[in-house]
Amino acid sequence: MPNQSRPKVKKSRALGIALTPKAVKYFEARPYPPGEHGRGRKQNSDYKVRLLEKQRLRAQYDISERQMARAYDRAKKAEGKTGEALVVELERRLDALVLRSGIARTIYQARQMVVHGHIQVNGQKVDKPSFRVRPDDVVMVREKSRNKTLFQVSREGGFAPDGETPRYLQVNLKALAFRLDRDPNRKEIPVICDEQLVVEYYAR
Repeated sequence: MPNQSRPKVKKSRALGIALTPKAVKYFEARPYPPGEHGRGRKQNSDYKVRLLEKQRLRAQYDISERQMARAYDRAKKAEGKTGEALVVELERRLDALVLRSGIARTIYQARQMVVHGHIQVNGQKVDKPSFRVRPDDVVMVREKSRNKTLFQVSREGGFAPDGETPRYLQVNLKALAFRLDRDPNRKEIPVICDEQLVVEYYAR
């Protein structure tokens, strides 16, 4: 499991992105790294820039370095640009799509829903957040979990994302269900990342 010891707000400020809705207001108020030297000038080497971009992408999906490296290895074998294939690879994770659908509010909450056995894919319980969803797979909250307060909030749109639901998903929040219609396109995926820098980090 990824290391979650660092407070989300500090992590958000260090990486330059808001990782949770709660972190947004704090990040906007202090858009510089935490610590007494956070506002000071820093020399950024090419390596450091690429490392930071890799860490930003990792944090948005809340995955370990090993999981990230495996996703990169799979992306290298895909057709097209490796960087775009990497982001698509990560976006097909079950926890990421539970988040995008509006069933969960944060990636951390989505991971917990999956790990605790509340989610099923094509009628079968799946408790691995890294499970890769395929086009036409139907994901829903299990019947026995639907009366929980958390999912009642989801059903009423309490966790729905700002703006449009990604076009690669067909979502029915009232049924606490969604379907992956097709593989996502990179431009549709709402993550902040210059994926080419991530590719350069791993190719060094």
